[in-house]
Amino acid sequence: MENPSVPPGPYRATKLWNEVTTSFRAGMPLRKHRQHFKKYGNCFTAAEAVDWLYDLLRNNNNFGPEVTRQQTIQLLRKFLKNHVIEDIKGKWGSENLYDNNQLFRFPANSPLKALPRRHPELRKNSIENFSKDKDSIFKLRNLSRRTPKKHGLQFSQENTENMNCDIINEDQENSVDNREISQKDIEEVWRYIILNYLQTILGVSSLEEVINPKQVIPQYIMYNMTNTSKHGVVVLQDKSDDLPHWVLSAMKCLANWPRSNDMTNPTYVGFERDVFRTIADYFLDLPEPLLTFEYYELFVNILGLLQPHLERVAINALQLCCLLLPPPNRRKLQLLMRMISRMSQNVDMPQLHDAMGTRSLMIHTFSRCVLCCAEEVDLDELLAARLVSFLMDHHQEILQVPSYLQTAVEKHLDYLKRGLIKNPRDGLIAPLPTYSYCKQISAQEFDEQKVSTSQDAIAELLENIIKSKSLPLKEKRKKLKQFQKEYPLIYQKRFPTTESEAALFGDKPTIKQPMLILRKPKFRSMRY
Repeated sequence: MENPSVPPGPYRATKLWNEVTTSFRAGMPLRKHRQHFKKYGNCFTAAEAVDWLYDLLRNNNNFGPEVTRQQTIQLLRKFLKNHVIEDIKGKWGSENLYDNNQLFRFPANSPLKALPRRHPELRKNSIENFSKDKDSIFKLRNLSRRTPKKHGLQFSQENTENMNCDIINEDQENSVDNREISQKDIEEVWRYIILNYLQTILGVSSLEEVINPKQVIPQYIMYNMTNTSKHGVVVLQDKSDDLPHWVLSAMKCLANWPRSNDMTNPTYVGFERDVFRTIADYFLDLPEPLLTFEYYELFVNILGLLQPHLERVAINALQLCCLLLPPPNRRKLQLLMRMISRMSQNVDMPQLHDAMGTRSLMIHTFSRCVLCCAEEVDLDELLAARLVSFLMDHHQEILQVPSYLQTAVEKHLDYLKRGLIKNPRDGLIAPLPTYSYCKQISAQEFDEQKVSTSQDAIAELLENIIKSKSLPLKEKRKKLKQFQKEYPLIYQKRFPTTESEAALFGDKPTIKQPMLILRKPKFRSMRY
């Protein structure tokens, strides 16, 4: 399962469940076991199952090395509940499974989960025209737009006018046929551009199975792009949807521990654990995850890009997807990721859990607060943990505002303003600007390039040792001998013969030449 075979599309979590259960059933070793003076064939202990599945999940790009043994046990309990496995007496349906020598076996038929059928009306209304009529920028205008929720999203007249002026007042004097651009036109351009970029980055033929265009609220994108602090964090004009003051103070306290600006904090033993528990309780009590229920499929599909050779693709895709969030959600996500990232890297942070390290605790605590399905999905916890781990490592880049998006919108609106597009419902008279991305390579090509690059760097290190004039001769010999021991093939390539090595030091070869072999005298017997 190192190379996932589950393609992007709807119900990806269910498809992953089917793939994991199939791999587990096909690969889990079975043997004879003795229990209570009886022998049982073709079975396994719970501990053996935990060991095997734990290794499988950690080496799967969809879940990654952040998977814990406890999460593996939880997944096996769900296997038992869903009759993927049963105990040695044929009982299943409960979650009574522990990391011990209890015996389990596979049932005769391991049921796979059926994929739910999408509502035909939903499929019809998704993006019929978007994938087929991609030539026209304004084909999406026929779709009905959803009214945004009141998430503290109050556009000030000044911000709106400034953004409009930045976009539509360029080259007005030189335009062919100046026309006024409505706010509705601007919003539709934002929707089209971000969907177009997202489709290009993901490298899919259509976004139809991943996101419905009506889920994209242009007002959210525009607000998240323009209303930010100097650190790039969303600033809400309506403070009623912001984090409570006591939560912000608690997060600031732990993020800056022990250099908190608030010197009035108590210093009793266990204080930092109480503060952390307060923050965790707030996020756990939120009515929906920060990435929202409606974007669950979108983010789960991006999880299949989380591979070493596709890291840049995942970062770019997540950067766009996080712009779709309601501004209060994006702000909470930004502040949460900053806090847990700093806490995980803080060597002065006291131990917050008796059994888990700080990073594992952050992922375990907040994963379901970030990503979760409205309906129970058995792989939710593992998928969410994988995403939160990636967000922690790349949150600064993922949650920053992409400048290229603003530039692309400006160019498209300039086409409309100058009359190159006569009517929003018409096609383009001039072609759309094209944007190129780095070509994706396969995992094998990535590994080959990685090895080649590493060998070049090591060879360069060898040359630096050879040409160094500051190293004494004795020290240079010592380093070269150590290099030869660590990288014999690269060393042999540089010094194919002992003579080439000797030429470096101007002395005899390190390998002695065979000495002249003299013929031994033959002694004749004294006996005749």
